[in-house]
Amino acid sequence: MYLYQQAQNGEICRNEINPMANYRALTRTYRPQTFDDVVSQEHVSSTLKNAINQNRLSHAYMFCGPRGVGKTTMARVLARAINQIDETVDGEALSQTLNVVEIDAASNNKVEDVHHLREIVRVPPQSGKYKIFIIDEVHMLSKQAFNALLKTLEEPPAHAIFIFATTEPHKVLPTILSRVQRFDFKRISIDEIISRLHVICDKEGIKIDEESLHTIARKADGALRDALGLMDQAVAFCGMEINYEQLITALNVVGNDELFDVTQAVVERDSKKGLLLIDRLMKEGTDIQEFLVAMTTHLRNLYVAKQGTGLHLIEATEDTRQRYFDTATAFSEEDLMRMLHLVSEAQIKIKEVQQPRVHFEILILKLIHLSRLKELAELVDGLNQLKKNFSNRETGSLSEDSVSAPVLSEKKATEKNRPQPEIVSETGKKQDINVKPGLPVVQKTVQSSEDEDDNFDELLTGKPSLGFAKGISSNNGNHAIEKSEEAVVTREVKLLKGLDDIEDKWPGFLDFTKKNSTKTLFHQLENVKLKKLKGSELTISVNNMFALNLIEENKNLLSSLLKETIGIHIRLNCVVERESLVSAESLSPYEQFRELQKKDPHLKTIVELFGAELEYL
Repeated sequence: MYLYQQAQNGEICRNEINPMANYRALTRTYRPQTFDDVVSQEHVSSTLKNAINQNRLSHAYMFCGPRGVGKTTMARVLARAINQIDETVDGEALSQTLNVVEIDAASNNKVEDVHHLREIVRVPPQSGKYKIFIIDEVHMLSKQAFNALLKTLEEPPAHAIFIFATTEPHKVLPTILSRVQRFDFKRISIDEIISRLHVICDKEGIKIDEESLHTIARKADGALRDALGLMDQAVAFCGMEINYEQLITALNVVGNDELFDVTQAVVERDSKKGLLLIDRLMKEGTDIQEFLVAMTTHLRNLYVAKQGTGLHLIEATEDTRQRYFDTATAFSEEDLMRMLHLVSEAQIKIKEVQQPRVHFEILILKLIHLSRLKELAELVDGLNQLKKNFSNRETGSLSEDSVSAPVLSEKKATEKNRPQPEIVSETGKKQDINVKPGLPVVQKTVQSSEDEDDNFDELLTGKPSLGFAKGISSNNGNHAIEKSEEAVVTREVKLLKGLDDIEDKWPGFLDFTKKNSTKTLFHQLENVKLKKLKGSELTISVNNMFALNLIEENKNLLSSLLKETIGIHIRLNCVVERESLVSAESLSPYEQFRELQKKDPHLKTIVELFGAELEYL
């Protein structure tokens, strides 16, 4: 066959080319002919060769394993070796001989097909010693067909050998498995696939770089047949010289550059860069699910590279391994595990959503805005150090070491020129005190250990927990203290006598709450019980979960209302206590007397003024 084509110089030349019918795919051309040609299945090859040499052949074999690892090829090689068929006979032509019968169980899976097979088994071989039956995809046989084959498989003629091949051995009946010798084929490693591709490329005159070979081997997923098919596709697109950029376009695979671009956007926390990258991937036709699978492997490789000593576990070229090692320094192991968890979950969820692109963008933005564990650890350490410094402060005033950095941010020159404050005592006399520059001035009438929680809240928030101090003056005259980092904060800790003070002012608080909150909240507060007062924390009890949830939701509002009515900032702690059905007669005399005081304010006043006590008669 001849093809006429016009050259660039305008002359007509005649080039002879091979007809398309003579071309055979690489998977067919380089199918193994001997045991030594089978890649990565030495445990099967050596066993079968020893069985042939020792004349210990079984009447039935079963080859199990994933696709493209050489099950059917090994069956043909075994058949060729047993009957000593000449190598000039192609493996695909073995079925044309009278001594080798190949059956596809996917299309011949009925009982009638097995009956026909049993009739053929009776016929002895025309030449040679054995007649070999290769049944591919044997798991596709029906249960009735398996049962019809049992007797023949258990007691076949002396000249018959059965070889079964399947990718799903769990679908084969146990009665069949118990009558065969089973061999499990393993996936072919990436390095072995690359080595085989190198040999084939040298024979075919194909020029290809290492990164492209790794890409083909990874996409083949352990199947050499798939790798040869991808190589055929790459040659058809790129010609006899294959480069990485053209290859990822031809195979529509996710390249390493895109994965590292996403990682760089996460490192830089650049949301705009991440969204633009997603837009480019979508325009190029990248499959989201395939990208997530590649991203999972990418994050796994980063985690391995973070270990530092396991780079050989990363299936990539040396340059790419070094790139993983350099990129992994920007993350901690915990950060990589959290990111890996997010991407793995997204693989499952995105399959079922209506807008996969939007959820894909959400995932990338989550990775970009994800807080680093190092930052969280620094924040926790800062809070712990602040609490430790506060617990070591002196009784009268804060030491310089216990004050947080924002309070000591003023320059020393400015601090020296600051006017010293004066505190007016209860008698009206001014008292000069020595205050370190930039430190808060604290006057306490009584300081107890119960107030430590309030003081710690003051350091965290910058606000006094028991109200601003009063009566502060300076050389420039009295003025209100503003909330500022540069202001000198003074406060007076107001001392409560106890829970009784709160009980006295509680009715006024209820009236104020009725005017400034919802009716539902007011009615729930009417039924609360005051339990105890510890520092500035007031514990109250309710008898149902609805009241508890309502008070918890409005805790800040109630604290502010308490500040308005009582004049002191008080934190509420609400608990649930179920009401017990106890009658007044069952109470002790002392408890009855206390209840009377609560109901009769005049009686309570008499008790407080005259010190009345309950006398037992």
